[in-house]
Amino acid sequence: MIPLPRYAGRRVAVLGLGKAGRAVVAALVAGGATAVVTDDSSAAVERELRPGVEAADLAGGAWPAVDLLVASPGVAHLYPEPHAVIRRAWGEGVPVDNEIGLFFETIAHSGAAVVAITGTNGKSTTTALTRHLLEKAGRAVQMGGNIGRPVFDLDPPGPGDVVVLELSSFQIDQARRLSPDVGIFLNLTPDHHDRHGGHGGYFAAKRRMFEVGRPTVSIVGVDEPEGRFLANLLRAGRDPGTATIAISAERPLGGRGRSFAADGAAVVEWQDGAELARWSLAGIGTLRGAHNAQNAAAAIAAVRSLGVDAATIAAALPSFGGLPHRLEEVGRQGRVVFVNDSKATNADSTEKALASFPRVHWIAGGKAKAGGIEPLRPLFGRVARAYLIGEAAAEFAETLGTDVPHEIAGTLETAVAHAAAAAAADGAEEPVVLLSPACASYDQFANFEARGDAFRALVRSLPGTRFGGHA
Repeated sequence: MIPLPRYAGRRVAVLGLGKAGRAVVAALVAGGATAVVTDDSSAAVERELRPGVEAADLAGGAWPAVDLLVASPGVAHLYPEPHAVIRRAWGEGVPVDNEIGLFFETIAHSGAAVVAITGTNGKSTTTALTRHLLEKAGRAVQMGGNIGRPVFDLDPPGPGDVVVLELSSFQIDQARRLSPDVGIFLNLTPDHHDRHGGHGGYFAAKRRMFEVGRPTVSIVGVDEPEGRFLANLLRAGRDPGTATIAISAERPLGGRGRSFAADGAAVVEWQDGAELARWSLAGIGTLRGAHNAQNAAAAIAAVRSLGVDAATIAAALPSFGGLPHRLEEVGRQGRVVFVNDSKATNADSTEKALASFPRVHWIAGGKAKAGGIEPLRPLFGRVARAYLIGEAAAEFAETLGTDVPHEIAGTLETAVAHAAAAAAADGAEEPVVLLSPACASYDQFANFEARGDAFRALVRSLPGTRFGGHA
């Protein structure tokens, strides 16, 4: 735990008692502060009560004397409308922050380096790969933020240590302080528009990490207009001693400066138009597809900026284990590969999965999101057969029509059994049974993790299956 001694003897309100909120409460108490807590769940409040922790009705009760309000990233602070407690804090003149702002404030003089990663897609894989490469280079490194451990559950970092953070737009937008040493912007596709007042507001939230944080090294994906705009903006206003590195999964990046380009088979480092280094991605199952090539380019650029040599990176890439529920190979049965991509809860994520394999027996469905699977039509030719589950099955069947052979399997158990049998009879060199639902899980499972775990268990129950992926 990272304590908060700066607030010793002071009273700090905490709104929201999820994992991040609970970690902030513990850090405040460890630092000698009094935490004044509130949450929509009275049970969550009761669980936190102990010496140094008080409960208060911050929405409707008497406003307590507090110096700061720390709000959970899940709490709306502006759009679609401010949370009642945040609105009251404004009226009382009490500053509002979140755990990310407090974290950067707390470790400002620790001597540790922070790599902060944001974007719409690929944040978790890039974060995990960056940690992996640093570990293999012998660096003391921790990972947290929007993945794994909340920031205040991390150990206090010291000189020479590295902290790798995945940061969501929610975490960035409300943080009063942002000061990463290396900042990564991967990409931007429509998401969270209700929370940010539209696509421009969503981009503005992501940009804060660079415009407020001013990283020493900014690594920017330039395959969308927003990334190209941001990279140009950072170059035009470059502070002395800072660098902007462009990355692309679509094309080589020539011209001035440093860049990293990925073509799916390799990542290439360029400097002023000259190739400096090349890393093969061939045969690394956890880095399949163009999207993962972009993730690899970003992670490699980050660790290179921290002094890791090319040979160490080349030796470390093949041992990257990937992340559960993200194109996770969970088993093989003869020629058939079973891939768990349960994290794909929308069409944009499933697009990346379908594009990664030439021949797919596709398990899809669940609680549908706006737009369904129509955006995936250009990839329907890769689908040998679809097995549809959950509430969205009938809707998805209508979209597939006569273009894709399909069946309404109903349950994941039936879908896995039928897909495994059909894939085993498929004449392709390496047919893939892919769970990539393009849907939320809440109709049949508590969350996407539960859905992916169920898929993994069903695959492991098949006779003759060789296991892979995460336990």
